[in-house]
Amino acid sequence: MHVEEKFTPKTWPESPERATLEGKNKFLGFWFFLGGETVLFASLFATYLALKDKVPNDQHALAQEIFDLPLAFVATMILLTSSITSVYAIYHMKNFSFQKMQTWLLITVLLGLSFLAVEIYEFYHYTSEYGHTFTSSAFGTSFYTLVGFHGAHVIFGLGWITALLVRNAKRGLSLYNAPKYYTASLYWHFIDVVWVFIFTVVYLMGLVG
Repeated sequence: MHVEEKFTPKTWPESPERATLEGKNKFLGFWFFLGGETVLFASLFATYLALKDKVPNDQHALAQEIFDLPLAFVATMILLTSSITSVYAIYHMKNFSFQKMQTWLLITVLLGLSFLAVEIYEFYHYTSEYGHTFTSSAFGTSFYTLVGFHGAHVIFGLGWITALLVRNAKRGLSLYNAPKYYTASLYWHFIDVVWVFIFTVVYLMGLVG
């Protein structure tokens, strides 16, 4: 059971996410978790690079022919904007402004949902127009595994942030939930960084050949 201490903007710690031992442990454990995630994504990137040109001879669904760069660029801008809004949220958390933090996190969630909508449309476009599916070729399998796995992380991140918004709506900020908000924001930044690599390695390099 956690005893909620009453704070004001003047008494709120400068770094509330690490003001307690529990918060420090959460922070440290989270970085170990991200280390494992990084290795996993690195493996998926390596697999994609090895298989990106592997398509049957009677198919022409290569990256240069099917990728829609403007659509991927829109998705990138949406996700990067959501990273900025999460920064604003943590800024307000550090200043003990609970409602503003919640508002910016809600905007982050809405942007994340918009990103997913664009990605779902993109997948539909590739499958319906070019027959580029998960089972159509090794290229298709590696592409949908990498990009889809990232999409699954976006869904998880959205669920994490939404759970925090709902669970703490009436509780306000405390040294108990501040580390949870902070690590959720770090996780969201990690998702954004991975997408920048996907945009560069999959889409930009794919169009160049």
